Amino acid sequence: MQDHLVKATVPGVRAFAAVTTELVEEARRRHDCFPVAAAALGRTMTAALLLSANLKTDEYVTIRLAGDGPLGGVIADAHAQGTVRGYVRNPHVDLPLAGGKLPVGQAVGRGHIHVTRFTGMKQPFTGTAELVSGEIGDDVANYLLVSEQTPSTVALGVLVNTDYSVGAAGGIVVQALPGAEDTVLAKVEANLAALPPVSELVRGGADAASMLLKVFTGLEATVFEQARLAFNCQCSTERVEAMLVSLGRDELADMAAEGKAEVRCHFCGEKYDITGERLHELLAAVPDKH
Repeated sequence: MQDHLVKATVPGVRAFAAVTTELVEEARRRHDCFPVAAAALGRTMTAALLLSANLKTDEYVTIRLAGDGPLGGVIADAHAQGTVRGYVRNPHVDLPLAGGKLPVGQAVGRGHIHVTRFTGMKQPFTGTAELVSGEIGDDVANYLLVSEQTPSTVALGVLVNTDYSVGAAGGIVVQALPGAEDTVLAKVEANLAALPPVSELVRGGADAASMLLKVFTGLEATVFEQARLAFNCQCSTERVEAMLVSLGRDELADMAAEGKAEVRCHFCGEKYDITGERLHELLAAVPDKH
């Protein structure tokens, strides 16, 4: 099943669901994540995609988990058109299962979640809230309530196979809107309480629309057209070269003297090898301030 996201509404409630198995597996492979790191990164990337679903074209959202756990932090960028990238600072963290589950909360630790929305405004908006569990779903829900005053339920799941590959991944966000009727909210809450874990639903073949229909069982839901999702990074040789130039003439000259430069993108793991000849060309284009 190709990764995708769907929105659905009933009067007073909106919900988004996503299947993200392929893109989480690509991120795991690119960063060589061990299981608990793959789960934390996958949940964060999925959450970022769900939060970006209401943005306009060319807008994007960044989620940064700054916890004191061994992962050392998790970052994900998601664009409104359905692309996402992300990384975990320490991908080789290996912790024993806790009650048969990956101990994501322990790996993330306590600290803060920072969410930045890059919209058409001159300055991006950043909100911050405490990490309440490190499990990421609870933390995103708490952020939405505390920082954006939007009561939400957030369910995120990543199933990692014994060979470390990602077997299933996805997420659901359900939000109450102003004026929602109590009877509708009660019905949705009961449906959510009866819902199996998202990763189990995805592993069983459920798509995003069917997950949303479970959330809205017994209610007349409007389901919107699905959008495709994919792992994608904006890094390029041109951007890497521009970054090298920005370091200044002296540092660029040192790299040129060494005969090469190797740059690896944090977000996707792509490696860029810049030759000595190209470094000299970049150096020649930088004005000498002396």
